[in-house]
Amino acid sequence: MNAESDKTSPGESPTPDRLLHAGSEGEYTAEDLILASGRDVNPKSLAWAERRMAERGRASLDELLP
Repeated sequence: MNAESDKTSPGESPTPDRLLHAGSEGEYTAEDLILASGRDVNPKSLAWAERRMAERGRASLDELLP
């Protein structure tokens, strides 16, 4: 492996931290929670997400995101 391949190319810069991490600063839906958990959207998972959101509030999504 070439040692040069680990360096960024001229004109390229590392991805800013704000783009690498997500959070629930804004509004989110039950579907967002389902997708963040890796589940399929269906009636059973919608019920799960709605319960989780009611119990944990914003933390329900924060716990699943980096």
